[in-house]
Amino acid sequence: MSKSFESSRAPEPVGAFPHAKRVGDLLFLSGIGPRVRGSKEIPGVTFDAAGHIASYDIEKQCRAVFENVRLVLEDAGANWNDIVDVTVFLTNMKKDFPIYNRLYAEHFAGPEQPNPTRTTIEITALPTPIAIELKVIAAVA
Repeated sequence: MSKSFESSRAPEPVGAFPHAKRVGDLLFLSGIGPRVRGSKEIPGVTFDAAGHIASYDIEKQCRAVFENVRLVLEDAGANWNDIVDVTVFLTNMKKDFPIYNRLYAEHFAGPEQPNPTRTTIEITALPTPIAIELKVIAAVA
């Protein structure tokens, strides 16, 4: 048996899927990006007059993604330290990985952090004009 969760604080999903689904003691989060709830705002992204990305700040996007993951976890009855696995999608590994990896260590690898398993992959694009997305699995009691 499974139960779906929708966060009232994280950005709305961009498709027909829940923020999270619990099956037994595992909580599976759908891909979470850095968008801002109730808007099309993406922290750190600047658009040109044609609506294309002119520039982006991967540090701002990483911090926003981590916050959005935290919100979904909390709204589903879990917390940051319940995270056991993270899959990270980056659109520019060469440029963004060093910054992302430093921020990841601050949030996940310290003595008081969950230190989950991790996979990081580069992809050509994400469904919205973002540079990072996280897919998270948490273990909950």
